[in-house]
Amino acid sequence: MSEKARILFDALDLNHDGELTRLEVISALRSKGPTLAARGVLPFWGVGDADASSALFDAADKNGDQVLSFEEFEAEVDRRFGW
Repeated sequence: MSEKARILFDALDLNHDGELTRLEVISALRSKGPTLAARGVLPFWGVGDADASSALFDAADKNGDQVLSFEEFEAEVDRRFGW
């Protein structure tokens, strides 16, 4: 398990239900992204606009259920960010 992926997932899980919705990913990256990048949890180039956040969500949602489990999220960010 990637420790950075877990920290990032928990930061994006705004309602703390253990799953990420598209709205959570977009909202949390917009509000928390720069701080997370400054702490080294997220690459600065990983902080994008709503379209980039939505594309990250789509790439990670392998089963198409419109929510991300930690496992789906971890696989995508580990691949994308090289963790």
